[in-house]
Amino acid sequence: MEQYIIKGGNPLVGEVDINGAKNAALGILAAAIMTDSTVLIENLPDVNDINVMLEAMSQIGVKVERVTSHAALISSKGINGVSVDYEYIKKIRASYYLLGALLGKYKEAEVPLPGGCNIGSRPIDLHLKGFRALGAEVSIRNGSICAKAEHLHGAHIFLDTVSVGATINIMMAACMAEGRTIIENAAREPHVVDVANFLSSMGANIRGAGTDVIRIRGVERLHSTEYSIIPDQIEAGTYMFAAAATHGDVLVKNLIPKHMEAISAKLIEMGCQVDTFDNAIRISCKGRLNGTNVKTLPYPGYPTDMQPQISVALSMAQGTSIVTESIFENRFKYMDELARMGAMVKVEGNTAIITGVDALTGARISAPDLRAGAALVLAGLAAEGITVIDDISYIQRGYENFDGKLRELGAQIERICTEKEAQKFRLKVS
Repeated sequence: MEQYIIKGGNPLVGEVDINGAKNAALGILAAAIMTDSTVLIENLPDVNDINVMLEAMSQIGVKVERVTSHAALISSKGINGVSVDYEYIKKIRASYYLLGALLGKYKEAEVPLPGGCNIGSRPIDLHLKGFRALGAEVSIRNGSICAKAEHLHGAHIFLDTVSVGATINIMMAACMAEGRTIIENAAREPHVVDVANFLSSMGANIRGAGTDVIRIRGVERLHSTEYSIIPDQIEAGTYMFAAAATHGDVLVKNLIPKHMEAISAKLIEMGCQVDTFDNAIRISCKGRLNGTNVKTLPYPGYPTDMQPQISVALSMAQGTSIVTESIFENRFKYMDELARMGAMVKVEGNTAIITGVDALTGARISAPDLRAGAALVLAGLAAEGITVIDDISYIQRGYENFDGKLRELGAQIERICTEKEAQKFRLKVS
């Protein structure tokens, strides 16, 4: 089992390039099967979730040619089924995007109930509500969601709560339905817009992505396209907080500053210097951070996927901070691991009360999910002494070459598999 071993205490300094957005890529890969023509997708992140998604698509007959580690040619002309195998897809939440894509193109889909990180209840009732409004019969049988329609028709759909997954899924199904569909209370996240732009580049008629009302007029067919995925907002934010937590000076390149505004605002509140350029942000932090309060909200609010990272930084900030999680109820599971490093944290329901300490100390800890795992790496980078992190497969689901990029910024971190490798690392950094 792979682990990260970290010797903390080094400020991160330098430049880091951000890869394509995992969450956008998963939706775009699913949408790529909605045309019989070949599609070229560029700026794909080379992470486990993407590789699993491509394997699942290959299993149903989609031809996938990995041109480079960051680009793929997709052709669904030879697709031989609409039933996705459980073994290929059980570990990633975004398996449900294949529902909307297959239903939209082939009017039938069977996809196992989604897996992914255990960060709380993520019901798919809004997805099913949307499919039914478009004219599909939907049921759950033998652990799979089954959807089928003679034909799909446009509908006026109001989402009871803002849901990124439901917005993308309904948008995909509706873009080849007859007539006009309106999605109200739609999610506005950057990756929703990116999936909509990708579909539009294939000939879909979608208006309003990025607002809370999306209007779609169905088309008969979609055509080939070449498309480059947007930079990953969450990967960028993670490196921004890595600079803050270690009192470093990092230029985070290849990002879209508009997507980072909620994160940048909090870093400024905490006392960091944040300089914004056309496609980069520089974060420099001197002295101890200031505490602040934060509440996770749908975009353009502060992202739930960045909640663990800010909590790690706040655990070493002056005063008491309050972090409120309004999206996922199990997102504080990592707090027990952070407490093992000396953090003073108290969780009450969906709120964490964090009293900053002078310093964290290294410990043997475990990553409970993708974003919390990345945040615990930041804690290890900032802590005194040696930190060992188990279950790093969670982190590898969404961060490409995480340890390598951190080493380029001056971090002392290695990926290890054996105690002998751990001892070698300890000797090297002693």
